[in-house]
Amino acid sequence: MISKNFTKYFQIPLYWLTLLVFFFLVSSLMPMLTGYFVSLLTSGTDKHEVFRIFGPNFPSLMSFLSSLAFSIALSLFLWSKILCPIGSISLAAKQVADGDFSVHVPDSKSLQAICELTYNFNRMVQELNSIESLRNDFVTTVSHEFKTPLAAIEGYATLLQDPSLSEADRNEYTRIIIDSTRQLTTMTGNILLLSRLEKQEIVTGRTTFSLDEQIRQAILLLEPLWEKKHLNLDIDLTACKFYGNCEMLQQVWINLLQNAIKFTPAGGMLSAKLVITGDKVRVSIRDTGVGMDDATMKRIFEKFYSRNSDPNEKGNGLGLSITKRIIDLMHGTIEVSSQVDEGSCFTVILPLEKA
Repeated sequence: MISKNFTKYFQIPLYWLTLLVFFFLVSSLMPMLTGYFVSLLTSGTDKHEVFRIFGPNFPSLMSFLSSLAFSIALSLFLWSKILCPIGSISLAAKQVADGDFSVHVPDSKSLQAICELTYNFNRMVQELNSIESLRNDFVTTVSHEFKTPLAAIEGYATLLQDPSLSEADRNEYTRIIIDSTRQLTTMTGNILLLSRLEKQEIVTGRTTFSLDEQIRQAILLLEPLWEKKHLNLDIDLTACKFYGNCEMLQQVWINLLQNAIKFTPAGGMLSAKLVITGDKVRVSIRDTGVGMDDATMKRIFEKFYSRNSDPNEKGNGLGLSITKRIIDLMHGTIEVSSQVDEGSCFTVILPLEKA
């Protein structure tokens, strides 16, 4: 208990202070003892010699006083500049090992190496805290996202066992079960895809293909969605040969186009534009939908974040996370501009590389 209280108060372990005191005593008394023994050897071993060490002609007194002052100064320097900062980091590391990621070591004004150690330790704890928060949020969100369709499947499957159920109700319940199953399948696939992309650092399977034609194929693939809403299309795609992973980029355009269609009301406008500027290609997907505020734009690339409150239109919040990761792997960038009730524009900028 004494050791713990001392450590908490002085910010260094007790055995470090013991070592410091021992060093102080040795450095203070060693010159005096040395002078004393030298005096005994040169002046004889008279029994009153021990009292002469503090006499006016005994040089060890000055040596003792100077060494005492030097030891005090050196001990204070070691205490404030080295032992205290390292002790704080040691105590904080123990808290981190016990699972406390909220610890923060005070900024140190000691030696440069100690300052860098303190800074890097605080950065490490901050990253660990972020990872822990992300893990907790991920588990909570995944549990919630899976719970809703599973509850629907269980509930409507139970209702299907009622022999007096009408054919119309039976068909409706079956449709809900199938939709919930598809939702689970899509969510599981996206989680696995995002997990694979996050572990991937190098893009493989790159080929040369027509980027503008790929975007056109993505638009045609989603024709049932935009045709259902009677959206007007504005397509302006410059011919472009691109060297990259065709399958991964196809996922990017489908995700962006699906989002644009989902949040655009019937009769709205959907546009896709591709231009080449120098050694980069810029692709813009613009809609005239509900738009986003600043708070939403800051979070749209987060896992499981969904900006739509309508349960019939709500996605799993992984599409844009997957899109962002793919673009990062291809050393590109994605920019977002939006205004509420005026629409949004996602711009993807990719470097043009030669095969």
